[in-house]
Amino acid sequence: MKISYCWLYAINRYGYPPTIDNAIKALEEMHDMGFKYVEVEGVGNENMREVYENRRLIKEKCDELGLKIINFCPILPDIASMNKELRERAFEAYELGVETAKYFQAETVQTDSFTPPLKFKGDIPYKEAINYGKVFNVEIDPAYDWEEHWGIIVESYRKCSDIAEKNGMKFCLEPRVGELISNTDAFLRLYDHVGSKNFGMVLDTGHQHAQKEILPLSVEKAGKKIFYVHVSDNDGRINEHLALGEGTIDWEGVFTALKKHDFNGYVAIDIGGVKDLRESYISSKNYLVNLFKKLNIEYDV
Repeated sequence: MKISYCWLYAINRYGYPPTIDNAIKALEEMHDMGFKYVEVEGVGNENMREVYENRRLIKEKCDELGLKIINFCPILPDIASMNKELRERAFEAYELGVETAKYFQAETVQTDSFTPPLKFKGDIPYKEAINYGKVFNVEIDPAYDWEEHWGIIVESYRKCSDIAEKNGMKFCLEPRVGELISNTDAFLRLYDHVGSKNFGMVLDTGHQHAQKEILPLSVEKAGKKIFYVHVSDNDGRINEHLALGEGTIDWEGVFTALKKHDFNGYVAIDIGGVKDLRESYISSKNYLVNLFKKLNIEYDV
């Protein structure tokens, strides 16, 4: 397994999304903390284009620092929109995202499933980068048709997977609290409908533990469909993204299950909303190293 870091670090340090200059700073800081494997995001159509236009600058900085971009995330909520025109524009940006990922020589392209098109009274999920412990009140729109939307979701993520595959990369989706695809079983249903072996799951321990999933069972259910792992800790009540060891996640159980299924991909530290961000990333990296030694798991960092 290879230890990497998530773009949530850059977001927490420099805003959502960070400017290109600040993205470069985040990469430099990751290098200084001893990371070699990194991910980068393009958030929304405008920022996605900005990252695309600066892809050479970002790649050259990574090459200079000895960093390898292993995952690129085009975060484009309208990919799952019921509005055809918005979806088409989002897919234009997604094509740029895949081209950017290919330029970076990334192994995976990742996105989310995004907030459902419901009428929220008050807070909206993921209006900011991530929400911890929010309470949402929803007014059901009589015009909303889940079955119609499900067909669009299936078609959209099948298309995402096909585009990534044509460019030599795997495509993965991250189930998150409050989104259209929020847990392991929802992902598995989508996987069956998409019907592509190039389509996989991001196992996010913070989000799934907060939804009371038994994480080793989640690994058993998804098995080799897990393409990528995000690690953060919490107490199982709120989807906080704390340093490893500061919550109640059964890390030995999670990684014993991953080892059983021969997972040898990237384990990305995904911490945010903490006081000492730098120290949390370093301590979590060390936590993983010690755990992998204990479980006799080969690793690289």
